Amino acid sequence: MIIGLTLTACGPDDDAISFDGQFFNARLKSERGADRAQFSVTVRPVSASLEGAREAARYEATVYCVNSFGRSDVDWVVGPDDESETLTIENDTLLLQGRCREI
Repeated sequence: MIIGLTLTACGPDDDAISFDGQFFNARLKSERGADRAQFSVTVRPVSASLEGAREAARYEATVYCVNSFGRSDVDWVVGPDDESETLTIENDTLLLQGRCREI
């Protein structure tokens, strides 16, 4: 009798990017109407690395702005370079807000 064993990866996708040695779940939301340039981005788990979560948010915003507006410039309302005390962190999730600079 032959018994087969299949191993599956439980980690991130092969193309996932790590920040500060950790993998994060980052999600960006923007308005679908008149003001698509304005967005919010959430990143979790912040407990893995606040610095990594900040950079994951910056990356997500940059990708969105480049793909949507052809530029990587972001004007942050609450951003990854702000003081730690001013950041919104709830339920192990970092919330940042910004706006893509349009051409």
